[in-house]
Amino acid sequence: MLRRLSSNDARFKALFFHDGLNILVADTTRSSTETDSRNSAGKSSMVELIHFLLGGSGDKNSLAGHPELRATTFRLHLDWPGMADGVTVERSAANPNTVRLTPRPDGAAPGQLDLGTAVEVPLDEWQHLIEHNLFGLPSEHPGVSGRALLSFLMRRARAHAFNEPTSTFPKQSASEAMTNLAYLLGIDWKLADRYRQLQARENVSKQLNKAASDPVLGKVIGQAAELRGQIALAEHRVAEVQRQIDTFRVVPEYDNLRDRADELDRMIRQSRNDDVIDRANLADIERAVNETTDPDLTYLEATYNELGIVLSNQVRRSFADVKAFHGSVVRNRRQYLAAEMASIQDRLTQRETERSRVGEHLAQTLRTLNEGGALDALTTLQQVLAQERANLGGLRHRFEAAQALESNKLQIKQERVVLQQQMEADLGERGVIIDEAVVLFNRFARALYGHDREAYLRLGTSERSLKIEPHIASDNSGGIGSMVIFCFDLTLAVLANRAERAPDFLVHDSHLFDGVDERQVARALSLANEVCTQEHLQYIVTLNSDELAKVAHRGFDPAGCLLEQRLTDEFEGGGLFGFRF
Repeated sequence: MLRRLSSNDARFKALFFHDGLNILVADTTRSSTETDSRNSAGKSSMVELIHFLLGGSGDKNSLAGHPELRATTFRLHLDWPGMADGVTVERSAANPNTVRLTPRPDGAAPGQLDLGTAVEVPLDEWQHLIEHNLFGLPSEHPGVSGRALLSFLMRRARAHAFNEPTSTFPKQSASEAMTNLAYLLGIDWKLADRYRQLQARENVSKQLNKAASDPVLGKVIGQAAELRGQIALAEHRVAEVQRQIDTFRVVPEYDNLRDRADELDRMIRQSRNDDVIDRANLADIERAVNETTDPDLTYLEATYNELGIVLSNQVRRSFADVKAFHGSVVRNRRQYLAAEMASIQDRLTQRETERSRVGEHLAQTLRTLNEGGALDALTTLQQVLAQERANLGGLRHRFEAAQALESNKLQIKQERVVLQQQMEADLGERGVIIDEAVVLFNRFARALYGHDREAYLRLGTSERSLKIEPHIASDNSGGIGSMVIFCFDLTLAVLANRAERAPDFLVHDSHLFDGVDERQVARALSLANEVCTQEHLQYIVTLNSDELAKVAHRGFDPAGCLLEQRLTDEFEGGGLFGFRF
């Protein structure tokens, strides 16, 4: 139960709550004029502050985040499981992400500031403590949150929570609201949450389909048939590179072998160039040999005879010597040319033999290089393989996305049918729990309107979510809808508290009773007082003093239910905060 709401601002009117029915009254004063209004007295602000202290938003749009209140520290003292004196939580919008707890509850980790019994903890840890200790939620509870559950127990007029009984704000999805309501009622909330999960998948599918229809973004996903072919080619490329890596052999000193092969190739080319030069020289020598002959000197003697000149023997001997010397010169030249020819032939033969040897060495070196490679070549191949695999993975993801786009709609529809069947089976198995809720709601509605008006709480299934429909037959009265919410919330509070799935308090402000006949308001307050006594609950409600007078005239006895602190419509000092802003 909630015990005390206070502030470090001395002007703030501290509120002390007690067990059972608590009515916070907003009065008019003798000095009130026709233009004064109790709408600014702070009735709804009380609910907002309790939400803020129990983990609600502390941004600039919240009440606590108002510039006039931002530096104010608010406190809430409440009962806490396992702690006889309860817990006090303090929080300020100036530091909205941290709360101070006194004393430190069991399970709260030591915070940045741990002074004896007090501890400062992050806001998310405080929210987790509320979920675990006040609502009994397990460590993992997808689809259910303490904040959503509190919003059903403390509806906020600012969030338009009084528009519909099964939602706490206008844009709340039915699947989200029903999951939290299922938890409070004791229905399989995990099964109910699958509606929310399917809805989330459907929303994503719609967005992807919208993107796929875009001429540019559509290329990012593609068509399943087209991607299937691309995947086949990519798989072939990956397999081919993998085969090259598997058969790759790293050659030691690869670069040295490559340089050696280049040197051997150069030697072979140089040898052939030398052959060309020697063969040209050989051809020249052969021509010179063919042109070298002994001189014919007989014509000289005939010439001398014809001239009548007789050569002496001395002259003849000199001529013969010259002739012999000339013959020896010719012979020596022929011998030299022959030796030079033999030398060239020998060099040609040697080079041919050397080329054969070098050619064999070059062939062996090239075979070694062809069969293997250097380590950096293997690294390059591995990088290529990684790139090809990444490309293949990307294509597969796109293919899965394309398949999901093409089949997800049908798959979701099929899953909805299966889920609806499972939900119906679960409701059938939980007939006792459902009957208890139906009977309780009907009892509360009949307490307000008697037995002549049809009233029921219907639990069923649909394709989109669990269906929870509280209903009281209407005669076009605007207040019927508000009383449906009252009966429904009271049913939730009773059932959840009995099963220890929620704390033992329920909070409404006077907006709930706008447009409600004073007779029903009187009966509602009497019913709340009775139920609180029977179920050991706390019901906190705000009322204007004139409305309280009307319901008292209709038979409601407020004795023992009114809070000592009363709010007024005085411009200065009358409201909850002690000043107007």
